[in-house]
Amino acid sequence: MKISEFKRHLEENPSAELQFTLPDGDLIPLHAHVTEIGRVDKNFIDCGGTARSSSNCVLQVWVAENDEEHRFPPAKLARVMDMAAPLFRGDDLEVEIEYEDCCTELSQYPVLELQKAEGTLTFKLDSKHTDCLAKEACGLTPDGAQSGCCGGNC
Repeated sequence: MKISEFKRHLEENPSAELQFTLPDGDLIPLHAHVTEIGRVDKNFIDCGGTARSSSNCVLQVWVAENDEEHRFPPAKLARVMDMAAPLFRGDDLEVEIEYEDCCTELSQYPVLELQKAEGTLTFKLDSKHTDCLAKEACGLTPDGAQSGCCGGNC
């Protein structure tokens, strides 16, 4: 989901309960709050030698152990996103949620979709996966199946 769509949902539902559902169906605790909003730029060379770049809007979500009454309403998140707008330089970036709990390492989850119910905004998060971006150079078919020896090109 892009920043513009994410923020529109927040602004249209300023006092709703804000929830995030992890890919396995678990909810991030309701008392979580967004501690950082930023633009993350990644510049890299893929295994085929092609220079690439990507940029995302990352919202870091944190849960305090001793603050279970804390709530981060959509209106407040929309205001903080407005303050972060200069960082996005006019780009409508994909939104990812950065989160860790006692059972997972720090992970980033793309925001997949919104599920609205009466008084609740639930953003469903997706999993991220690794991929070979130079499949042809590595002797792989586009679906990822290896078609031959990589031959040291990767």
